Amino acid sequence: EVQLVESGGGLVQIGNSLRLSCTVSGFTFDDYAIRWFRQAPGKDREGVSCISRRAGSTDYADSVKGRCAITSDNAKNTVYLQMNSLKPEYTAVYYCAAPLSGYGCYARSSLFGSWGQGTPVTVSS
Repeated sequence: EVQLVESGGGLVQIGNSLRLSCTVSGFTFDDYAIRWFRQAPGKDREGVSCISRRAGSTDYADSVKGRCAITSDNAKNTVYLQMNSLKPEYTAVYYCAAPLSGYGCYARSSLFGSWGQGTPVTVSS
């Protein structure tokens, strides 16, 4: 059974940092890309960042470039999203997801078939 479990969210003040974790099980870690999405209240879900070890690639949404870094630890089957200099507009529930097939960092959320339960992030002043 494929499982993705996020952790690390919470309440932080503007300008602080947070590291989210996504631990996966049930599939070979290297065979799939992992993308972070977020959904703010009243807004559509948007892609934040993606890592594909097989493709050797990462990507970031323009809104987080320079503030976020995505990394992975194969030994722990875990993908991390380090977020720095947090802004109120980063408040959202953050999800990690694996695609239905393949290791591409697809942009469309409909191409991702396995999702975690989400971890909430609130950035306050």
